[in-house]
Amino acid sequence: MNGGSINNTPLYNSRIIRLYLKLLDKNYPYVDQDALLDASGMAMYQVEDEGHWFTQDQIDRFYAVLTRGTGNKDIAREAGRFAASGDAIGNIKHYILGLVGPSRAYEMVSKYAANFSRSADYASRKIAVGTIEITVTPKKGVEEKRFQCENRIGFFQAIALAFDAKLPEIRHEECCFEGGACCRYLITVQKDTTRGWEYARNITGIGLLMAFTWLLAKSPSFALTGFLPFASLGFLGVLLYISSLKLRSIRTALENMGCTNDRLMAELNHTNDTALLVNEICLRISRHTEPARILSEFVEVLKKRLDFDRGMILLANEDETQLVYRKGYGYDAAEEQVIRGARFHLSKQDSKGVFVVAYHEKRPILVNNIEEITPSLSKRSLDFARAIRVKSFIACPIIMEDKAIGVLAVDNVRTKRPLLQRDINLLTGITPALAISLQNSVLIDSKMQQFKSIIRTLAASIDARDPLTAGHSEKVTEYTLGVCAELGLSREFREVMAVTALLHDYGKLAVRDAVLKKNEKLTAEEYAEIQAHAAKSREILEKIAFEGEYRSVPEIAEAHHEKVDGSGYPRGLKGDEIPLGARIIAVADFFDAITSKRHYREPMKQEDALSLVMEGIGSHFDREVAHAFIRYYTKQHGIMMPQKSFAHVSGPYGLSSPAAN
Repeated sequence: MNGGSINNTPLYNSRIIRLYLKLLDKNYPYVDQDALLDASGMAMYQVEDEGHWFTQDQIDRFYAVLTRGTGNKDIAREAGRFAASGDAIGNIKHYILGLVGPSRAYEMVSKYAANFSRSADYASRKIAVGTIEITVTPKKGVEEKRFQCENRIGFFQAIALAFDAKLPEIRHEECCFEGGACCRYLITVQKDTTRGWEYARNITGIGLLMAFTWLLAKSPSFALTGFLPFASLGFLGVLLYISSLKLRSIRTALENMGCTNDRLMAELNHTNDTALLVNEICLRISRHTEPARILSEFVEVLKKRLDFDRGMILLANEDETQLVYRKGYGYDAAEEQVIRGARFHLSKQDSKGVFVVAYHEKRPILVNNIEEITPSLSKRSLDFARAIRVKSFIACPIIMEDKAIGVLAVDNVRTKRPLLQRDINLLTGITPALAISLQNSVLIDSKMQQFKSIIRTLAASIDARDPLTAGHSEKVTEYTLGVCAELGLSREFREVMAVTALLHDYGKLAVRDAVLKKNEKLTAEEYAEIQAHAAKSREILEKIAFEGEYRSVPEIAEAHHEKVDGSGYPRGLKGDEIPLGARIIAVADFFDAITSKRHYREPMKQEDALSLVMEGIGSHFDREVAHAFIRYYTKQHGIMMPQKSFAHVSGPYGLSSPAAN
């Protein structure tokens, strides 16, 4: 009747089945619910999970076994009516909104039906006072059964019962199981009995008053002693009865409103918690650009805020052939060693491994009992699962712009809490933030690599002018970063210094080859031309649009020939007037220059060069920077300097001394 079948598509929310099970608890306690669910291909944790949906095939099997077990072929309608009972509160009844009245609730069926069923389109409209038409049109390919129509009728009855009203009159004008295009119901809400009693009260009151007035004129004694007490008691009884009806109606409405509000508050709290969690993750991981720091922050939030015992992040390697463990929590040392040694091959398209399937199909997978999927697992996958004690888990792909970049896996081994669809919804809500941050880190790293390659190319263009100075910029950079590490300077500062050290001599492009490569002593004019390269470096580098902390590169490059006593050039700065970065490059540049061969001299021995550095403390070099350079260089090159070399310096320097280490 409906074309092609989609019997294996999730169509019915778990709350429908839970309602049936509550009915069994109350009226059919002898029915084995575990056997019923097992025969239907369902599990209790799925029924308890409000985010889980069942297929038409599962529903059909459930109903077939249910009718045999209860012997009641009308149990579908009974279950529908049961939605109004007190035992069903917190399940479906909270959707029958409090205080709006049954008529309005019927009109709103089309609004809340989608929370329970995706199998049909619901439409409702008021066609007369107290009469509502509801049409249910199965979606293409859906093959509903007649018992589901009966269940709907029972549910429509439950709406009125939930308001403590009389059963409505329901006319099934058209049925898709009898050749109709849809199921069409005309529902007439029975008039409120309270209003009838109120009308009767008013008429009775008027009648008694008229009778009392007439009797008072005819027989005052009888009117006051006989008629009035009797009439007053009767009228008071009517009033008390009407009040009890109203009180019961108000109590029912308040119960409905309380149930609805409690449920809505719980859902709002859950949504709010999820939003706060996503916000916290974004704030924490957005501060970092290194993948390792991003993953560490993300895992820390998972560990503190989510209700999972363990979690791991697997990311695809560069050529996307394997999933590799990158970060996790909750595993002991032996388990983490197993995970680190595991490789999940992405190139095997026929792989049945859950992580690989979740990655390729870009969909989360929930497994609440690994024994259920054991036949589909390879021996290697099964050994891995047993080695880390996996019983149930969720594998959620980490997706960026419709492309999977990894998998987040979580499980519980201590708390034994069943994993739910709600957990999947939460994970799919937070993994995009991780994906975006990781992708941004890749883009930033790529841009940084491009930036650095350009800087290295620019530096090489300086050194290429003279074979004797080739590699000078790289060597100065190496020494500069060594000093920064000794001084414990930040990673950001070291990045700036790497760029500055590479470009510190860029102004030499403006110096003539005849001067730059001259073997003889320079004239005063030629020396002034050489000295001008520092200011020229700043002039050229300021034309580059450096951003952030890199804006200090031109200033530092210009000042690398300044001396702490003020005798340097080009500005004659002294002490702390000289940027720290320039004070560091000054030592590195000086040391490499005197230990390298030049046109006018041979290289100096390391020990002698180190002695010159020490001699320059206080006049040429900053004391702390010079000491840091000596510590770095002696450790790096295994040099033990003679004690006498540093007789004028407070504290000995050498690999075996405290200062060097």
